[in-house]
Amino acid sequence: MDEQFPDSGPIMGGNTPEFSVSEISGAIRRTLEGTFGRIRVRGEITEFKRYPSGHLYFSLKDEGGKLSSVVWRGTVSRLGLKPENGLEVIATGKISAYGERSSYQMVIDRLEYAGEGALLARIERLRLRLAAEGLFDAGRKRALPFLPRVIGVVTSAQGAVLHDIRTTIARRFPLPVLVWPVPVQGEGAAERIAHAIAGFDAVDGRGSVPRPDVLIVARGGGSLEDLMAFNDEVVLRAVAACRIPLISAVGHETDTTLIDFVSDCRAPTPTAAAEMAVPVRMELEAGLTQREARLRSGLARSLQLARARLDRTAASLPDLPAVVEGARRRLDDRSYRLDLALPTHMRHLRASLRSASDRLPAPQMILALRRADLARVDTACQQAMTAYINRREATLGGLRVPPAVLVSQLRACASRLAGEGGRLASLSPQAVLERGYVLVTDRKGKPLSQAAQARRAAQVVLTFADGKVAARPLPSGEAAQQILDL
Repeated sequence: MDEQFPDSGPIMGGNTPEFSVSEISGAIRRTLEGTFGRIRVRGEITEFKRYPSGHLYFSLKDEGGKLSSVVWRGTVSRLGLKPENGLEVIATGKISAYGERSSYQMVIDRLEYAGEGALLARIERLRLRLAAEGLFDAGRKRALPFLPRVIGVVTSAQGAVLHDIRTTIARRFPLPVLVWPVPVQGEGAAERIAHAIAGFDAVDGRGSVPRPDVLIVARGGGSLEDLMAFNDEVVLRAVAACRIPLISAVGHETDTTLIDFVSDCRAPTPTAAAEMAVPVRMELEAGLTQREARLRSGLARSLQLARARLDRTAASLPDLPAVVEGARRRLDDRSYRLDLALPTHMRHLRASLRSASDRLPAPQMILALRRADLARVDTACQQAMTAYINRREATLGGLRVPPAVLVSQLRACASRLAGEGGRLASLSPQAVLERGYVLVTDRKGKPLSQAAQARRAAQVVLTFADGKVAARPLPSGEAAQQILDL
């Protein structure tokens, strides 16, 4: 279209018109806005900035150029998606010029994803990044409780999804249901969903609001753009951080979103999610009835078997009075035999003692022998003492020692002699025998120091302090029997 410029006034220095800067800027702006009007531009978002005033500034680019763009604060809530760098979109708006900076820009009032290919590529990039962080690992998924007490539901307050969940729970097993209504698509839906999940997880159950035992995040079917709130990173991280087991039921059976990978369990439909959350009460009651019948039957069989074993055991037990009577008879028999055996044993011991005493020599003979030995020793000692005294007298006579000194020396020698005699007597075997010990020898007089040697000898001689006694050793078994009899 042709643009009509204002009258330029007189031409100075030729026929070239003269314009002010404002005139040129306004003309360009009118030309751009009048030529393009409302347009749709496809490109990739770059240089995205959100200013404190609430306005959004970014550029749309492709292989051959870049277009500056702006979204005014009042339009942000109606954009349809959240802009971010690298996102390929189709922007709807108009071209406008900014004369103060000699620049033009596109004023955008709506954004759309540039086809399913761009959406799927964005989703795949996010999936790979979160998978590398381990948010999809099977080891971090929690098992659903068998019978929850309270069920939390995050979904839209309108629509058939909430009605289907409530109806299914009431039909299978009526339980309390807490609903946190949220928008399930559009601008801000992802943040509201994440806030609801975190809010349920923050309930401690000590107040008036009980803590849910399982969460259901659900919505009905829709296009890929409609389900994008459940592919948003803020929702996925809220699900991963939730400590309550969570079931995702987004879309129909063929729809798949990233929340299905992060959640603990994925249901193909919201109704199936309710069926996963609670069992069928009638089936549980029937199972309990069946188990009760089996337990009663098993208990009755166990009691019958126990009674049968008790009857068999009672039949195999002997007659108690007969057992007592038999024991009494055996006791009387042992008592009678003991009365007979005791005198016989005493007679046997007396005979053994008499036989041993007959083999012993007479005490008078032993004393006579010992007196003869002592007399010989005394005679020998007197002779030795006389000879010693004579030698000492001869020695002293040669030295001419005074009698008083000699007497003193003799007394000292006598004292030493008496002391040595005492020591000799303490070391004498006879002194040992007098303390109660016995010297055991064989017939040839060889001392026997071990019991085994004494048992092998046919006869041993026991030497006491006052005489000798001949004895016959008993074998080990017989000796043990003699000890037991004693």
